[in-house]
Amino acid sequence: MTNSLRGKRALVTGASSGLGADFARNLAGRGCQLILTARREEQLRALAHDLMQRHHVEVSVIPMDLAAPDAPQQLYDQIQAAGQTVDVLINNAGLGIYGTFLEIPWERERAMLELDILTLVHLTKLFARDMVTRRYGHILQIASIGAYQPSPTYATYSAAKSFVLYFGEALAYELRGTGVTCTVLSPGVTETEFLQVAGQNPSLYQRTTMMTSEQVVEIGIEAMLKGRPSVVPGLLNGVMAFSTRFMPRQWAAAVAHQFMTR
Repeated sequence: MTNSLRGKRALVTGASSGLGADFARNLAGRGCQLILTARREEQLRALAHDLMQRHHVEVSVIPMDLAAPDAPQQLYDQIQAAGQTVDVLINNAGLGIYGTFLEIPWERERAMLELDILTLVHLTKLFARDMVTRRYGHILQIASIGAYQPSPTYATYSAAKSFVLYFGEALAYELRGTGVTCTVLSPGVTETEFLQVAGQNPSLYQRTTMMTSEQVVEIGIEAMLKGRPSVVPGLLNGVMAFSTRFMPRQWAAAVAHQFMTR
């Protein structure tokens, strides 16, 4: 494990559990100072206490619902007011909703799109500007293997993650020569609360290909430090993402639906 992040400061969104908590643990193990944000304050503070005790790093906690329209600016302003510099942005906060499009309540879907797209883009714009000014920084955007094909029963979620994938790869190109990198991590099924929160029982495919959160996080951070524009963790996930480009588009949705439901 490289120590190139020792003494740097990372902002991890959605840090109260799952991938977010494991990003925090991995970064703390590398000697990185942390700012953790999510809605669940009790879990955040428990994690912060454990990381400070275990790794002797500085950890700040900012409880916040990032789905609120003005949340990114409020978060940025609080960090600025504290005189803290963000060297690494882990845009992990996100939400998935399982179900047919016409049956999902609009209020839930709108909150998901706000968090998965608008919050991510706004936070990136706010913190990337400062990184470019300092000519140093890393941004890790969390997408999904669903970004590579239309996914019935996750129609808006996979479309949102396609946005994240293409946005992140385009930004990575724009940032060339600035000292700042942007990497998109597109995990497959991971051992987190995602399926439970989304409202889905895992399919056979999902159970077979499931990776641990720690594995996904390590792959993502190493890719970020190498400046890779994007990465799909797991050999089978990578093959699946790559193979979709050779599939007739009219088949892609049907194949995705089979994998998601059987």
